Amino acid sequence: MARVHVIANQKGGVGKTTVTVNLAAVVADTLGGTADTPPVLGVSTDPQASMLEWANRVGDALPFDFEQCHDNPALLGKLREIQQYSHIFVDTPGSLEDESILQTVLTQADDVIVPLEPEPMSFSPATRSIQRVIQPAGVPWRVLLNNWDPRDGEGDLNQTREYVEARGWPCFHTVIRHYKLHTRASAEGVTVVQYAKNRVALEARQDFFKLALEVLGSSGGGSPRHASPNSDGGNGVSTTGRG
Repeated sequence: MARVHVIANQKGGVGKTTVTVNLAAVVADTLGGTADTPPVLGVSTDPQASMLEWANRVGDALPFDFEQCHDNPALLGKLREIQQYSHIFVDTPGSLEDESILQTVLTQADDVIVPLEPEPMSFSPATRSIQRVIQPAGVPWRVLLNNWDPRDGEGDLNQTREYVEARGWPCFHTVIRHYKLHTRASAEGVTVVQYAKNRVALEARQDFFKLALEVLGSSGGGSPRHASPNSDGGNGVSTTGRG
């Protein structure tokens, strides 16, 4: 039976699709498999279908299978019955209007990843999503500090960590740093495992590989191992400028 990982935050623009695609790609690359039998399925439940556009641009080089399912509630309610994949990563809508889709997906989830950008304007929408939808579902979840640009300094990052800690929220050790490579990947038709072999690309990939190890490390059953928001846990967060 597949492990179902849902990426959710009802605020748009926090990087849910980027996290879903790149995490699915890294896990597929890590687990191996073949082009005919990939171990990972990526699912988009977002009516805007940005993940579908990205997958179409990548084409046959996409390292995981993909389904656009916002208009297929019957399938969304049976994700855990799918036998042929080890992991399923689900992108969800960034709108309160599509809450029924998220609620359906959460009935199938083994865990939820909540991307949170390190800026105060992101705090309230994330809090609403967690309190209104994610916590009531009774599914293990963790916050992912996403799209932090080290060139802005650590002020916002530390403030976000303090907010997460004050709320008592479980949080990943890994912080996903901002790279232009990530923002360009969809238009260029690549995933993180297909970035060029240079220093910046290696650093950009490193964040998602570390995140994948955390996700896979919690997939053996039971609740995930919650990281302390104050601990960087050796996540290799760099304060160098991003290119």
